[in-house]
Amino acid sequence: MKRLFWLGVGVATGVALTRKAGKTARQATPAGLASNLGDAVSELAGAIGSFGADVRAGMSEREQELRDVVEQRTATPRAAEGRHAAVARPRPARARRAES
Repeated sequence: MKRLFWLGVGVATGVALTRKAGKTARQATPAGLASNLGDAVSELAGAIGSFGADVRAGMSEREQELRDVVEQRTATPRAAEGRHAAVARPRPARARRAES
């Protein structure tokens, strides 16, 4: 009975090591490396996009706080919402030509 038990343990260990070696060998191929690299790049792109969204949200929140402080201190209501709404600048000639 002991021999049968150890035979089973040996077979199970052999199967597990064979599968592990096959998986490692597949990852070492060019296709496996490209897949790993593609996954890493997509994960990095997602993290960068998330960071950008957090930065934009923080900027918007801080801009609103600053506008509120300016409105409170000057006691004048804001004329228009939006970025640089009070400043109306003419477009450069380049931009006008590009639109035509």
